[in-house]
Amino acid sequence: MALMVARAVPIEAGPTSSAMAVPHGAASVGVARRRLRSELGDHAIPDAVIDDAVLILSELLSNSCRYARPLALRPDQSDSDDTGAVLVRWRMLADGPLVLEVTDGGATTRPVPASPSVTAHGGRGLSIVSRLARDWGVRHAPGQVTVWAELSPFGQVAAGPEARSA
Repeated sequence: MALMVARAVPIEAGPTSSAMAVPHGAASVGVARRRLRSELGDHAIPDAVIDDAVLILSELLSNSCRYARPLALRPDQSDSDDTGAVLVRWRMLADGPLVLEVTDGGATTRPVPASPSVTAHGGRGLSIVSRLARDWGVRHAPGQVTVWAELSPFGQVAAGPEARSA
């Protein structure tokens, strides 16, 4: 049995906003999904949008745990130290989109949609994100990479969003 510790992280106030630091590992995906679903369910957001948001967050966090390094929790922490975390955030302003973000310590490659074969067991995550989100992209900061996605809170999706850097 694994112990899961998710810490609340202070963020800017908004009608719906939350942040949590989760351990860098696959078990964190379920924790983040449940919290997102619960918090969005407390607001007047359609179930279909919540379902899309949960799927997008799952894809972003799964990719982070699979391909990227965790964020260092201490300045002296090495890349091989497995005590790092991933920061998961979402926010929705009263008149704006729902924004989902996953911040990690980066990887050796830039997050881009793949073109897997029909028999491949993976590689479709960012393609799913690009189909469900009205926009998504990648932000770089020293020692950090944030992959973000925007959804309309009422389900209007622009056709064919492409990743862009912010």
